[in-house]
Amino acid sequence: MKTETKDAAARRLARIEGQVRGISKMIAEDRYCIDVIRQVQAVKAALTGLEATILDDHISTCVEHALTGDSVEDRREKVEELVAVLGGRKK
Repeated sequence: MKTETKDAAARRLARIEGQVRGISKMIAEDRYCIDVIRQVQAVKAALTGLEATILDDHISTCVEHALTGDSVEDRREKVEELVAVLGGRKK
């Protein structure tokens, strides 16, 4: 993983961690359910953004390296991993 991706991921995770703590506090304070749900949706969106950042990095590093390399097996493995993760399956 590229250094800039690690840094961006760390910043996003810190923000997400704060959001999750905020949700926990909202629940403890018996806040209005819809407000809590909106915050849960915000965390889900933030996680989706984190996922996209990491996936972009993976494609531009690991997958690109495999596709430009000589190993057909490496290429096949990276493609299968992408298909599995994008399809929601575990490899």
